[in-house]
Amino acid sequence: MGHVIVTGGLGGLGRAVVTTLKSRGHRVVAVDIASGQSDADRVIAGVDLADETAVATAFSEAAGALGEIDALVNVAGGFTWEPVETGSMASWDAMYRINLRTAAISSRAVLPHLKSGAIVNVGAAASAAPGMGMAPYAASKAGVMALTESLAEELRGRGIRVNAILPTILDTPANRKDMPDADPAGWVSLESAAAVVAFLLSQDAAAITGTGIKLSLGTAGA
Repeated sequence: MGHVIVTGGLGGLGRAVVTTLKSRGHRVVAVDIASGQSDADRVIAGVDLADETAVATAFSEAAGALGEIDALVNVAGGFTWEPVETGSMASWDAMYRINLRTAAISSRAVLPHLKSGAIVNVGAAASAAPGMGMAPYAASKAGVMALTESLAEELRGRGIRVNAILPTILDTPANRKDMPDADPAGWVSLESAAAVVAFLLSQDAAAITGTGIKLSLGTAGA
């Protein structure tokens, strides 16, 4: 049994990760800026994950609730589609803050609580091959992958593994609403993405660190 913090734990993927981890015997604290119900053992709501002090306080509360921390899953993030020419630099700042800054702050904040264990970040396949309108989002997610690789090397001698999942399009209600004409059959289901996260936290993945696993097709209920 592990003791896990999941940031963005009240969003679509975050809820799937929490549910999957709970089904496999983990104890979980969900940390989110939103509030709501969850399968998690504890929900810490109203936390600005881009604020260092707020995150440090929340993680200390999580450690108190769980007794110890073995792993962190950085799910918190967001998306925007905007061409560079007609877009706003505010979108670049927002994507950096939501996707990369949150992951960096949370990773720093969890380290005093980790004696060994794992960190899993949520990157994006688009970071390696971004299409039109994807530049702000893809750049921030490329930063998440750089964070993953660098932190894995930094923590290699401490028995802490750092990896990332790199999904293409996740099958969420929001994506179905935003892309009504698309065929979601080839999208990555939340359940299959969560299953890969659970694998990366497990001892079966003990030899894996500094890796981004691309997820390009998911099967509902996996």
